[in-house]
Amino acid sequence: MRFISYAIGDAQGVGIKSAGGYRGLPVSELGGDLQSFLGGESGLADLAKLLQGAPEFALSDVTLLPPIPRPEKILCIGLNYRSHSEESGFDVPEYPAVFARFANGLVAHGAPLVRPNASGLLDYECELAVVIGKGGRHIAEHEALDHIAGYSLFNDGSVRDFQMKSQQWTMGKAFDATGAFGPELVTGDELPDGCSGLRIRTILNGEVLQDANTEDMIFDVPRLIAILSEAMTLAPGDVIVTGTPNGIGAFRNPQVWLQPGDECTIEIERIGTLTNPVVQEPTQ
Repeated sequence: MRFISYAIGDAQGVGIKSAGGYRGLPVSELGGDLQSFLGGESGLADLAKLLQGAPEFALSDVTLLPPIPRPEKILCIGLNYRSHSEESGFDVPEYPAVFARFANGLVAHGAPLVRPNASGLLDYECELAVVIGKGGRHIAEHEALDHIAGYSLFNDGSVRDFQMKSQQWTMGKAFDATGAFGPELVTGDELPDGCSGLRIRTILNGEVLQDANTEDMIFDVPRLIAILSEAMTLAPGDVIVTGTPNGIGAFRNPQVWLQPGDECTIEIERIGTLTNPVVQEPTQ
C-alpha cells in the first residue's frame, strides 16, 4: 500500500494509491491524520478500508505534504554507507553516528528546497527513510521489522559550512526547508525486508551524482532500530533517515552545490522518486 498526506486549502487529507491515481478523504472525516493510524495491529489496514470508496483525485489537484508532516523525532544516521565513509576519510564506524533533524526543515515532493542566505554550500544526500509504526523501547533486532509502518525517500539537505562549525552536525541540518521527505509512505509488503538490495540515486538537473545500493549500508534497518531503541522509546511516526552513499557535492572535484533553479531528484528502486526545485531564501 502507498499512502500520502496532502492539503486542499487549509484542510489536510490522507490518500491511498489507486488504479486511477489516489483515493482520499479529509482528516476531519477520517478522525485523524496518517500518523494517528500508526501503532495499532491493523492501523494502516483500517485506514485502507476507510479510503476504499473515497473519491479519486490526481496529485495535480492537491498540495502534497510530507507523509508524516511533523514527526516527534527525526533521527539521522551519518557515515552509514561504506562508500561514503571512505570518501569522507573516516574508518568504517563500529557504532552509528546519530544526529537529529527537526520538522521545520521538512518539505514535500515538489516543494522548493531553500538555499539559505547565510551560506551557498547547500548539499544533497539521497537517503532511505524508515517510518516507525509500532513504538517501543529495547526492540530486538529480529523483531524490528514488525515495528515499521513503511518506507519513503529523503533528501538530507546539508548546509556544509554550518555543519562543520562545531563538533556536532546539528546546525548544518537545522535550516528551514532544506530536507525533502516523501512523496509516499510505502508499506513493507511491497519491498524487500528492510529495503535491502535497492538501487539509490541522486539526479541533479538530469545528471546522476550518486548511484549506489542499500546493500552497502554498514548498519542495516533492523540493526538501527535495535540500537536507537536501546536509548530511547521510538514512537509511531518517528522517522529514521538511514544515511547516504558516496557522491555528495562536497567531495566531488569540482565541488557541486545546489543552486537556485536546480532540480534535484532522489530515486530509490521500487519506492519511487522525490523531486524538488531549489530556490534562494527571500531577503528579510
